[in-house]
Amino acid sequence: MPRPKRCRRICSYPQFWSFGPEGSKETDVVLLKLDELETVRLIDHQKKTQEECALEMGVSRATVTSIYESARFKISDALLNGKRIHITGGAYQIDSIPDSAKINEIGVNMVRIAVTYDNGMVGQHFGRTEQFKVYDIDVDKREVTGSQVVDTNGEGHGALAGFLRAAEVQILICGGIGMGARAGLSQVGIEILPGVSGNADEVVKAFLGGTLEYDPNTECHHHDHEEGHQCGHGEGHECGHGHGEGHSCCH
Repeated sequence: MPRPKRCRRICSYPQFWSFGPEGSKETDVVLLKLDELETVRLIDHQKKTQEECALEMGVSRATVTSIYESARFKISDALLNGKRIHITGGAYQIDSIPDSAKINEIGVNMVRIAVTYDNGMVGQHFGRTEQFKVYDIDVDKREVTGSQVVDTNGEGHGALAGFLRAAEVQILICGGIGMGARAGLSQVGIEILPGVSGNADEVVKAFLGGTLEYDPNTECHHHDHEEGHQCGHGEGHECGHGHGEGHSCCH
């Protein structure tokens, strides 16, 4: 069994997540990992040596060389063959968030689900979520293969959307969520199942079993989180095997 990749230290999330030539097809995509982008930022943009880059990222020079060569090949492939570049994922740790926010690279044929997390329960206010519990799901077996609780240290839905995008999350299960957060998550391709409450582990089991109840119309109306904050949950929407159009769960 291969050893898990050591988390590479990254300065921050990128401001831009996708680049592409005019007329490019969405199928012609190069996936540039966050650690690959970081080597390009440090070596090409900041003119650091590979030794300096390795020190900043907390890995060996040989590892930096391998990552950097992979990044340069992907970028040249996109430029020469008219492919779109999507920046996503990898095994990394963001400097601006705690050690407990180290993200492992997602495996092949896996789906990653994040749940707003509050002391074992589904957190009810997305915009002030301090933790997510992230679950890796084997698509074929429809079972959890691993999970981790990660601290976000994010302020506002923009930072949290970036966090989830970088973590390669495809589905978010949460309580209340505002329209701004919905828009931000939609832009980075994350499906939202809001209006959920209860134990986080049990909620994910219900999702995998096709019995999760959620309300797609749930909103948080007060982003300042003042006293008396209310999230309206409508009648539970059952997530069975007959999912609506566009639902991308792993059944």
